[in-house]
Amino acid sequence: MKKPANTSYPWKFASVGGTVRVNIQSGEDIRHLGELDRKLWTVLSCPTSGLEFDEPTLKLIDTDNDGKIRVDEVIRTAEWLTRVVKNADDLLKENDSLPLSDFNTEDPDGARLQASARQILKNLQLEKDTIGLEDTADNVKIFAQTQFNGDGIITPASAADEDTAKLIETIAGIASAMDRSGVPGITTDHVEAFYTACADYVAWQAAGTKEVFPYGDKTADALAAVNAVKDKVADYFMRCKLIGFDAASAEAVGVSVDKIAAIEGNLAAAADEIALQPLAKPAADGQLDLKAVNPAWKAAIDAVVALVDVKKETIGEAEWNALVDSFAPYVAWMEAKKGTEVEALGLDCIKTILKEDKKAVLLDLLEKDKAEEANALSIEEVDKVLRLNKYFYRFLNNYVVLADFYAPDRGAIFQAGRLYIDQRSTDLCVKVAGPAPEISSLSGMYILYCACTSEKLGKSFNIAAVLTDGDVNGLREGKNAVFYDREGNDYTAKVVAIVDNPISIRQAFWTPYRKLARMINDRIDKKAAEKNEKSMSGLNTATNTAADGKAPAAPFDIAKFAGIFAAIGMAVGLVGAALAGVVSALKGITFWQILLILAVLMILISAPSMFIAWRKIRRRDLGPVLNANGWAINAAALVRAKFGKTLTSLAKFPKLTEVDAEARKKARIRKFWGSLCGLVIVACVALWLCNVLAPVGIHSPLSCYKEEVEVVEEAPAEAELPAAEETPAE
Repeated sequence: MKKPANTSYPWKFASVGGTVRVNIQSGEDIRHLGELDRKLWTVLSCPTSGLEFDEPTLKLIDTDNDGKIRVDEVIRTAEWLTRVVKNADDLLKENDSLPLSDFNTEDPDGARLQASARQILKNLQLEKDTIGLEDTADNVKIFAQTQFNGDGIITPASAADEDTAKLIETIAGIASAMDRSGVPGITTDHVEAFYTACADYVAWQAAGTKEVFPYGDKTADALAAVNAVKDKVADYFMRCKLIGFDAASAEAVGVSVDKIAAIEGNLAAAADEIALQPLAKPAADGQLDLKAVNPAWKAAIDAVVALVDVKKETIGEAEWNALVDSFAPYVAWMEAKKGTEVEALGLDCIKTILKEDKKAVLLDLLEKDKAEEANALSIEEVDKVLRLNKYFYRFLNNYVVLADFYAPDRGAIFQAGRLYIDQRSTDLCVKVAGPAPEISSLSGMYILYCACTSEKLGKSFNIAAVLTDGDVNGLREGKNAVFYDREGNDYTAKVVAIVDNPISIRQAFWTPYRKLARMINDRIDKKAAEKNEKSMSGLNTATNTAADGKAPAAPFDIAKFAGIFAAIGMAVGLVGAALAGVVSALKGITFWQILLILAVLMILISAPSMFIAWRKIRRRDLGPVLNANGWAINAAALVRAKFGKTLTSLAKFPKLTEVDAEARKKARIRKFWGSLCGLVIVACVALWLCNVLAPVGIHSPLSCYKEEVEVVEEAPAEAELPAAEETPAE
């Protein structure tokens, strides 16, 4: 890798997403990208597929076509682009058109591109001094009126005369390639292969002498007829040989009368079954009577007799083999056949083409077309300049800086769309190959891996949807949702995996209590299930015992029940002692202090969970998620709490208003009485607790007023007591 030269270029930096990054603010910044230390690039590599970006532009940047865009390719693109345009600052405007005067004619490439742009406008018959992406989008339209377009393919329009044009059309009908103009044409290889095939076909036809055709024009048909019955005739002669070997086998190798008799219905419809029988009745002399053959084979044998002109009514094996061997020269000639691709043209037409010999003319046209290759490529490079003029700055903001991710009005190129699930939506959805918890768990994010499918579009893919706000109680694997891509197409999304991490401090506060409630609930469900199973087992046992007429009663064991009561008493004692300890510890504490203690206890219980959540939320990093999608992230891409709220949107319900006035009135009355009853119940419970704890010094909020009243009423009585009754013992 070539190291960037030492430079004093004054780069500007800014805090983007909580990380210091280089800030690209001008065309000069783009021009000097090669001098930027690679350690300061946010991205070192990104894929060319699965991104919300102009795919042709990504392929133009990916010069080695390996599906990855690396730093060196970005630098080379930036250097070339800023060299062929006059004002590199215009790249920041992201225009889809470019004035012809904006090409840098002082640079050879810039001058060539300007000439190509003028040629494009001329081919399109447009008179203007600005060229845009809509002008270069259709190559077929650009090259439709050109004789040569530099792609190494000629069409009938490339020919100077009608005969040559017709010959090109004839060759293209056999093998062709698509020309830039959108018309089928031919290449040098097609021309060479065509003339070779023509010469081979004529030579092969010349080798077809009279010896090759033993039956003249009927030879091919005769061979086909012989091949159709050859195996059946060989089977017949083998049966005859078996009879000659042992006459006792005649019945076994002959026609099976039983099988013929077993055929039900119309015998004419059972030709396939009858064809399985011997060709004829085998005889020890080994002669095949051509007049007495199996009815299912009669037509095929008659065809052979007619085509090869058999004069005899019978034929032996030697004669039959000689008949088959007579086709050997024809078979060998057919196997040596060449030029089949041009056979459809006919022998006379092929001979005429070879006689005219326009091969040199066609090759000359192809050379002229190839001579225009540089100009044609230059025309394609005009489209490259226009695409980079519009999209390259945005690409840099997603590659060098990652600024678009933190700009809510733009969106990063890796954000695939929006997922709606559980009364929320998230815009942080990244296409991934599949669940990768071992990588994504490092991000500290709550991630839903979803499989998205669309039967209407016939597309399916996986996404990693990151939730950065709200609660997660209703989320689980297998839950269905709906995903919308950036173009508005909807997909059925199903959660296939979850990477669990804190979403907010608020959620972390209640996490310990939710876990405790879940544990208690699971414990209760387990105990209830065990109890139910035990009860059902006992019921089944009792039923079976009653059915058998045996119902023995268990004897009363006083010791057993005494032990049970003792255990219950001990448990009650322990609980009472514990409560007494708690009451003793709370002696002298007021009602409001109890509430404060409870609040402090709740905070202490939730503090570890909140601290862990705070640390994870501050370090939430999108980098590991992008790494799972083929990116090579070189700097942190933090998603902190405030920014996370912009990525995940929660449902907000308006205040409901009933249309029916009477219903509104009843709802207000129900709400009033419900609130009043709730307040009364809370107050009663609080006063009851204070009165219960009063002996240990915990008084209700009304205790001060009550004590003052009691002092006023009881003071006179205490004054009337005689002094003699006041003893130290009392």
